[in-house]
Amino acid sequence: MLLLPRKGVLAIAAVLDIAINARGRPVAAKSLATRHRLPPRHLEPVLQALVREGILRGVRGPRGGYELAREESDIAANDILRAAGTVENGEDTPLAGSALLSNVVVPALERAEEQFSEALARLTVADLARSADGGQKPGG
Repeated sequence: MLLLPRKGVLAIAAVLDIAINARGRPVAAKSLATRHRLPPRHLEPVLQALVREGILRGVRGPRGGYELAREESDIAANDILRAAGTVENGEDTPLAGSALLSNVVVPALERAEEQFSEALARLTVADLARSADGGQKPGG
């Protein structure tokens, strides 16, 4: 069972796909959508969010598309999730309710989310690309 929203998983897959397939030229959104069996209109907002956050760079023109805006080793999974809007930035209204909720449940879940976020911050596109090449287990 994945804990991440589908949009976040898709964003990570798109960045990894671009890292693997760019090879010195931008990757067209249509190609990405085809490989991931998605309509281009579904993928485009995710790609634009990644551009706005400096993870991808959009290249215009007939041979345009997307390329990494930073080195693979400088892009963590957590960066991608934040850019895609799938990881909260701590700005939500705190949950209110019982003492059990506010004193036990919420703090425990916040600690778990923090640990998960730290693990995702250590997992880079370079790690995932090595794994895709059959090199090693991601993050290892």
